Amino acid sequence: MDDRDIIGLFFERSERAVTELEKKYGPAAKRLAANILGDGRDGEECVNDAYLAVWNAIPPQRPASLGGYFCRVVRNLAAKRYRANAAQKRNSHYDTALDELAECLAAPGGVEAALDARELAAAIDRFLDGLGYTDRYLFMRRYWYGDGLEAIAAVTGLAPGRISVRLFRLREKLRKRLVKEGLMP
Repeated sequence: MDDRDIIGLFFERSERAVTELEKKYGPAAKRLAANILGDGRDGEECVNDAYLAVWNAIPPQRPASLGGYFCRVVRNLAAKRYRANAAQKRNSHYDTALDELAECLAAPGGVEAALDARELAAAIDRFLDGLGYTDRYLFMRRYWYGDGLEAIAAVTGLAPGRISVRLFRLREKLRKRLVKEGLMP
């Protein structure tokens, strides 16, 4: 079933919409949440919360990409839960990914934080648009989906060390671009 049909089911308030959403995007959403939270059970709970959030948001929302919309909801809920759990424990591979990326991004806060965040997001989008498929894939798998190097290596066939070096170079490239655009000191 395609995204338009599933969205139509949400507008009809058919419970089948959630079933079809789960069939199509459930496995990816569970993997995303588990990558962020480091626990499959917490991830499943987060995904279940996301089904309810999407049910409540559609209608009136009509997302252009149901998969992207759903994954964004899952990611936001998982990140919120991760922050709540962070005081109790550390999720090493996700913390590592965040630490890696933090090296090339300015610290949050300040008077114009919301405007800066939008400008920063637009600059990162432009950066990603300028990358080749493989570099963009590596960057997104590591920093959006929170995949570990071994998981990325298993999918791409690249050695984890090679992926690590490539990601380091991409972060450096991003940092230099943000400095050049005046978004980072």
